[in-house]
Amino acid sequence: MEKLGLNEIRERFLNFYEKKGHVRHKSFSLVPENDKSLLLINSGMAPLKPYFVGLETVPGNRMTTCQKCIRTGDIDNIGYTDRHGTFFEMLGNFSFGDYFKEQSVKWGWEFITEELKLPKERVWATVYETDDEAFNIWKNVIGMPEERIVRLGKDDNFWEIGVGPCGPCSEIYFDRGPEYGCGKPDCKPGCDCDRYIEFWNHVFSQFSRDEDGNYTELEHKNIDTGMGLERIACIMQETDSIFAIDTIQYILNGVEKLSGVTYKHGKTKEDVSIRIVTDHIRSVVFMLSDGIMPSNEGRGYVLRRLLRRAARHGRLLGIKGTFMSKLADRVVSISGGAYPELVEKQDYIKNIINIEEKKFAETIDQGMNIINEYLDEMKKAGETVLDGERAFKLYDTYGFPFDLTKEILEDSGCTADEEAFEKFMEQQKELARSSQKSVDEIAWQDEDLGFFKSDEDTEFTGYDKLEDEAEIKAILVDRKVVDSISEGEEGVIILDHTPFYAEMGGQVGDKGVIECGSSSVAVFDTVKAKNLYVHKVKGVSGSISTGDKVTAKVDRINRNNIARNHTATHILQAALKEVLGNHISQAGSYVDASGLRFDYTHFEAVSQEDLRKIEILANEKICEFLDVTTEVMSIEDAKKTGATALFGEKYGDEVRVVSVGDFSKEFCGGTHLSNSGQVGSIKITGETGVAAGVRRIEAITGMGLYSRINEFDELIGNVTDILKTQKNNLVHRLESLLEENRAMKKELDELKKASMGDSAESMLKDAKVINGVKLITGKFEDTEIDDLRSLSDQLRAQENGLIIVLASVKEGKVTFLLSVSDDLQEKGYHAGKMIKEVAKIAGGGGGGKANMAQAGAKDPSKIEEAFAFAETLL
Repeated sequence: MEKLGLNEIRERFLNFYEKKGHVRHKSFSLVPENDKSLLLINSGMAPLKPYFVGLETVPGNRMTTCQKCIRTGDIDNIGYTDRHGTFFEMLGNFSFGDYFKEQSVKWGWEFITEELKLPKERVWATVYETDDEAFNIWKNVIGMPEERIVRLGKDDNFWEIGVGPCGPCSEIYFDRGPEYGCGKPDCKPGCDCDRYIEFWNHVFSQFSRDEDGNYTELEHKNIDTGMGLERIACIMQETDSIFAIDTIQYILNGVEKLSGVTYKHGKTKEDVSIRIVTDHIRSVVFMLSDGIMPSNEGRGYVLRRLLRRAARHGRLLGIKGTFMSKLADRVVSISGGAYPELVEKQDYIKNIINIEEKKFAETIDQGMNIINEYLDEMKKAGETVLDGERAFKLYDTYGFPFDLTKEILEDSGCTADEEAFEKFMEQQKELARSSQKSVDEIAWQDEDLGFFKSDEDTEFTGYDKLEDEAEIKAILVDRKVVDSISEGEEGVIILDHTPFYAEMGGQVGDKGVIECGSSSVAVFDTVKAKNLYVHKVKGVSGSISTGDKVTAKVDRINRNNIARNHTATHILQAALKEVLGNHISQAGSYVDASGLRFDYTHFEAVSQEDLRKIEILANEKICEFLDVTTEVMSIEDAKKTGATALFGEKYGDEVRVVSVGDFSKEFCGGTHLSNSGQVGSIKITGETGVAAGVRRIEAITGMGLYSRINEFDELIGNVTDILKTQKNNLVHRLESLLEENRAMKKELDELKKASMGDSAESMLKDAKVINGVKLITGKFEDTEIDDLRSLSDQLRAQENGLIIVLASVKEGKVTFLLSVSDDLQEKGYHAGKMIKEVAKIAGGGGGGKANMAQAGAKDPSKIEEAFAFAETLL
């Protein structure tokens, strides 16, 4: 048996099956495409489901992949066992109605015995208890001794998930030797001991299961195999632990180097932390490379949870500051050859990790202090369960993942009330749902149009024309079908075909008019329900009825403005990618006649310098007068062109690709210009954050830009009139005014100080002597606290035995300052204690040291009363 590295095993497997006529397909994204049943891809077969159920055309009847996978269901075991990891790779070969059992087993045997050179006598197989065909293949075709073929029941050797394709499977095991066994004479695969390790499962999809539990033979049978790459690497490298595999050990060595802690192969508490950091950084890097961003829900929460858990265990190992991006370099170095996207996005991945790690560092100390306070309170009360409200506060206010809170509590022998925590989470979600649009604000519901048959879909003709003849198929007023619509009435009209674009893909619907002779209705919006185009209308003149032949006219200027902004959006996205990096992907957009906004994935605010670069680049491409072309092609061909697709969007077999020269190429069903020069110019008006890892850029073109220029011209005109200067002298005039203002302020400050100096003399003369203490009080208008301190210092410098109470009124609020001379402090007088009582009279409060304290108050009318109370205190 040859000792092979993990990367070498992967390449040998894919190359082997490629030579057997399999299409070698790169790993699919960790984010499931059009599969809401999964949060993250967790098996080699998961992304291939559309092929197995016939929803998509397979690239070939034979396929082989190495699929990146993430499973977090057993995250609590990570670090404590040798075999558990959140990230793993799954090798697989697949047949879609091509070869079946015999060929699958023969090629599998050939690979493990001739390519990997596993000792034949140490390989075992299991089959489903009634699958005589598989048993005989292993016995008669492969030549495996009958005693090494084990029949197991449905729980072990039959694959099915609900209804649909299913079938028996055959698993291949490696015998690690009797020293790992239980010693029982009948020890074999299926035993609970560690002697036999399963590393490759061949699933034979030959049945279809219905809702009644009946099985029927499939006409086209499939093969789906899965071999854990880390599992087979353990066998080939003769190690019990995935953390000793060459690639993973390379990352683990990086953790040792950063922490200064030596790994002792799982024997110490520190080893657990080393393993957790090693495992989690792999998942974090791969998730980020697939566009997942840290957030507080869904897969983004999984990412944040892994990242923060690793960061915490790094701290437990004594690593100071941010460190995970250094480990990310090791992941990219060891896996970048097989996954080039890691290399392409390396800087982006490290940036996100650094930002997230710094954010967590800002909150973890505060959060840990709060958890420790909770633990102290629980200990005093004799409790071991943290209530859900406080656990939720840690999550919602301090960004502590609930799982991290549980983990920290468990270290102290405590738990959290998970059920109560979930109730608080649900309340928060309900609050978010209630803040969304009400049902009345949402577009026409599909059930309102249920009377339409599927073959009556609206045909859209608006790509090529803005005016078209059509027939009215239905009219609805107040959501009820009517025969006609008259002047002043509002409702909807459905045509057999229409040039009006319905709101889709972030582009608003068209406006215009529908005419029939002298009768007409204004179209103020167009939306889509099912495959019908719904024209929202208001009667303008006469009456229009169902069955009428009408002329549908799109508002040409409005459509052109929308098209201008839509084409500009494509140019802007391409410019964002060129300036900020290829990690940029669309997270949403909105395009109407007045402007555009584009939401995109990015980890930080865009600098003004980069915004200028983006704007300049976009305008350069506009000035190049690039042709804007559209082409309808198969989705496979479209992907080959490199066209950008909106992630998570469901596309049909054919897609429309819009290109702006060679600068931009996107899947898009919207309306566009024919040349980039028709945009005229683009101006970015804003860039903000809208969610964790999502930024929004807003811009205007055409009439929107023209209107903005006019607004600024008018604004500047008003300013020049007020300042009595010309536009070209405006900056100089403002600078002069500011300089004059600074000089006058300086002069005023000097006058104030002189005035307060005079006040000091008179205030000393007017001081009241109470029990041997001189009390000085003074009220001022619009005086800063620093000036009050300065006056107080002047007074205390001149005499002993002073207590000074000063008040300043500014914008309807009061600031008190109370100071005590040094000699009185020695006698027990305390400014901080006194000011609490004095400020309370005017509806305020404060505090400070013995020599000086300050307070705020709400009621200026009570200042004299507060001064009088100071006398009472003395």
